[in-house]
Amino acid sequence: MFKHIIEEGLELKMLENNHAEAIFELVDGNREHLRQWLPWVDDNNTLHESRNFIKYVKKQHFEDKGFVAGIWYEGKLAGVIGFNELNWNNKSASIGYWLGAEFEGKGIMTKATKSFIDYAILELGFNRVEIRCAEDNLKSGAIPKRLGFTKEGVIREVEWLYDHYVNHIVYGVLAKDWKEKQ
Repeated sequence: MFKHIIEEGLELKMLENNHAEAIFELVDGNREHLRQWLPWVDDNNTLHESRNFIKYVKKQHFEDKGFVAGIWYEGKLAGVIGFNELNWNNKSASIGYWLGAEFEGKGIMTKATKSFIDYAILELGFNRVEIRCAEDNLKSGAIPKRLGFTKEGVIREVEWLYDHYVNHIVYGVLAKDWKEKQ
């Protein structure tokens, strides 16, 4: 089982079947918070659906198309981060993430995202990492800004959120720029 300790009290773990209950409880306790920005929240209403999510991400990892980890803070599941896409031909990755409301403002997601970027660029040898955030999701957009990403543009009305479309801001960082900052 994959486990990466970022610092004392903060670690990343590959999602396993026994994490389904923790994921479901975190989503269930944060429905309104997560629903603002994530289109899948209403589709995750049972423990069975959380198990299916883990099954999907494990298959994605097995096929070398992505990787998803739980973010554990002081022994509790705080959120999820992952490579939504690994493009091996172009050496690029796209990162997505979410965090329970009670865990925001502690630097958790910034540190977890930095670990994923380090892995993509320094270990996998990727050239580019991208993060897309809903234009009005200021907390999510603050992470790539904090990590020195470049705002590359806006994709208009790219995601349907229950009753309206939202624009995404595309942020990117290149390996040469990331390595200079380290």
